Amino acid sequence: MHLRKIRNRPTSKLNTTFINQVVEELRADPSKISIIQNNLEQYRSQTHLKRGFLLAIERFDWVFEASTDINFICQQILADDYIGNRLRRYPLLFKGVISRV
Repeated sequence: MHLRKIRNRPTSKLNTTFINQVVEELRADPSKISIIQNNLEQYRSQTHLKRGFLLAIERFDWVFEASTDINFICQQILADDYIGNRLRRYPLLFKGVISRV
């Protein structure tokens, strides 16, 4: 019998700050969800993506199918569960949501 060792990956402070800024931006302007959807389409069309990245895209699809409510989507992004962790692991999916001044 083999016991699997569970690795706890520490979330970087920089990534946490970025994700919180993304969520604030989405709540302020829900139309920015389209930026994430465009990113998903762009990455989905690429042929050589890591399996984890593909899973993150698939999980985002699930979230969008479950609800179009911005509060629900933000809760899913921030959730401390499998889906939330998977979504936050790939910050490129949120590229362009935060407006740089």
